[in-house]
Amino acid sequence: MVLVVKQHRCMHSASCVCIKGHLSEDALFLVFRHMNWNPRLIAVLSCVCKWFDEVAKQVLWKEFCLARAPKMMQDLHSGGSHIVDGNWKALGKLLIYCNGCTKGGLFNNIHVPGHVVFKSRFSRTAGKSFLPLQCRNDVLYVSDPCEHLDQGEEGDLGFFRGIFKSFATSRVKRMLIEKRARNI
Repeated sequence: MVLVVKQHRCMHSASCVCIKGHLSEDALFLVFRHMNWNPRLIAVLSCVCKWFDEVAKQVLWKEFCLARAPKMMQDLHSGGSHIVDGNWKALGKLLIYCNGCTKGGLFNNIHVPGHVVFKSRFSRTAGKSFLPLQCRNDVLYVSDPCEHLDQGEEGDLGFFRGIFKSFATSRVKRMLIEKRARNI
């Protein structure tokens, strides 16, 4: 019988700097809850090793989203819809990050770099105003505009971010597919 020596290194990453093992998920949960789910620190922790990255994806980003937008998260998960499961990190980024735009994109002469927004609020009511009449039963959460002032001759720009509830079964998706089919 061969004795296996207990290893204190992270088994998930060859370059892990964890020399004495990992904290438990419960301890990380309590620490980040005390820090009010600071997204920058969650991102830094994700870079430490694969194990921390997995904990951040599965636990910390989820709790960040639930803390920042509880009513929206509850609605997105109501009716058996679990569209966010596994994508908490992406949803967290949607809540706090404006992608901006590059030259030659939507606005030809303007470059607005991506940035973290100071505060964001998502509204289901505002989302209805973005939908065509035939799609008003769909649910779209839209952020308050991220305003970019003094953009030269184009004037001020406001960018919106949004997420559909149950996009796979939405009328908007059906309409987009039908329009694409007619254009081919």
